[in-house]
Amino acid sequence: MSITKLIYGGLSGLLLIAASAPAVAQAFRVQCPNGTTLHKSLDGKVDSMIPGDPTRPTVENANPQIKCQHISGGDGFATMADGQQMYLFGFGALSGLADLSAGLPGTQSAEVFNSPFVGPIFPGDATPPNNAAITEPALMMNNGVLAAQAPGPMMAIDEDDEFFLTLSNVGMIMRPDLFEQHTVHFHGYPNASSFFDGVPDASVAINIAGSFTYYYTAPDAGTYFWHCHITPPEHLQMGMVGQLFVRPRQNRLAEGASLYTALHDYLHPNAPVSTQASAHYPNATFPPEDCSKDILCSAPLPRKDTGAKQIAGAKYAYNDGDGSTRYDVEHPIQMMGFDPNFHFIGMTFNPEPFVDMKDKYFTLSGRSYPDTIGVPGYANLPVSSTNPLPGGAITTASSDGVSRPSQVQPTLITIDKTSGQTRALLRISNLSVTEYHTLATVGVPMLVIGFHARLLRDMAGENLYYTTNSLTIGGGESADVILDVTNIPQGTYFLYTTQLDHLSNDAENFGGMMTEIHVL
Repeated sequence: MSITKLIYGGLSGLLLIAASAPAVAQAFRVQCPNGTTLHKSLDGKVDSMIPGDPTRPTVENANPQIKCQHISGGDGFATMADGQQMYLFGFGALSGLADLSAGLPGTQSAEVFNSPFVGPIFPGDATPPNNAAITEPALMMNNGVLAAQAPGPMMAIDEDDEFFLTLSNVGMIMRPDLFEQHTVHFHGYPNASSFFDGVPDASVAINIAGSFTYYYTAPDAGTYFWHCHITPPEHLQMGMVGQLFVRPRQNRLAEGASLYTALHDYLHPNAPVSTQASAHYPNATFPPEDCSKDILCSAPLPRKDTGAKQIAGAKYAYNDGDGSTRYDVEHPIQMMGFDPNFHFIGMTFNPEPFVDMKDKYFTLSGRSYPDTIGVPGYANLPVSSTNPLPGGAITTASSDGVSRPSQVQPTLITIDKTSGQTRALLRISNLSVTEYHTLATVGVPMLVIGFHARLLRDMAGENLYYTTNSLTIGGGESADVILDVTNIPQGTYFLYTTQLDHLSNDAENFGGMMTEIHVL
């Protein structure tokens, strides 16, 4: 079903457009309905989004397939592995703060998002935050100013979700001469409505002191990414990029269900009712869809039924139907690079020399080695963290003397065979405006299962996965890679770039785009 049909076919979409459309005289406003025409609240209501309306569904009755996130657009600082501070244009977190600090996506269900916010109320306040959204304008400024992160807050949704993403432009404090607008563009997102695509020529750009709520339906599973589309070469180089991934509906199968049969029945809604969503997806609220008529829908059925059954708690990268994309742990990795001269000029009111742009810092999710594997003092991350070994968020002191999280995602890859883990999924993306990047492994082969958020499978159902020890991707590309250590001895291995000039931290002949794989 196209996004356009959903927006213009329902009251909530029309209200969303009416409330968000003006490009001038904007004001901060965060939107996340508890029920829509597609996903009514648990008591059967559609949220009018009108403050004070007594008929609105309560937070407790919010539909769990409505997901929301709130981010800021502004500036800030990051710390490179050689200790140098880097000025950023960037996105900051105004919701999901607790999960993001643990290395997890910040996207929340409407019930969590719309609950009362608990956390810092002024810069430097150490009150532990929860995952609710910051919606009060003063708190949005207090927590959004100088809060840019590299990369921006991570996002993750499930197939069949509706996603409401609010961007609030808090301004660039270090460059008060710039009245920069910002947008969010989901790069390569299928079936995107131009109104919500973030390209200012065809949609809306957000002014300082304004908010805009983007609306998306979740497309097919895979690894995507997002960025600001205002003067992209400048804003991407300055750090306005982020990662997004979509989880497959196959994750929601009942234990013991046939992966092949469930995918077949979803692809062919004329099958008996007993074999449709109610049987295989007992907790789902989505209607069947005839994906055979939509080329952008899920991958073709496997060539044959392998007999694979749903394992309790199993996670998959795609709706594969044969269990071949199953993984135990996942590690999103965004390949990035910074030109320190360009960033310095960007902070000092000088013309930016695009022709001379040349990255000197090469990072994985905003960090160069050895910071990719962790920083001192963060040895007790929660078990739910994607990186339970030392890592933690790198904090950087800004111009006001307050230290704020700047690079929250370590990329230490840990696979604990002693607890039954054997497969790690790497969600790799690159949004560089200057470089192709190559990642290689030694001792642990990479199985490439997806490219550009598409399962590598032909129309005849034959898997086209391939094993390699080197992967090269350019700007605007993503890949999904499985590391299978079933027959790999315990030890430390490396994931690194073979481009020797990328194995450095500016003038420091050490570091760069490298991390470790710990097989326990």
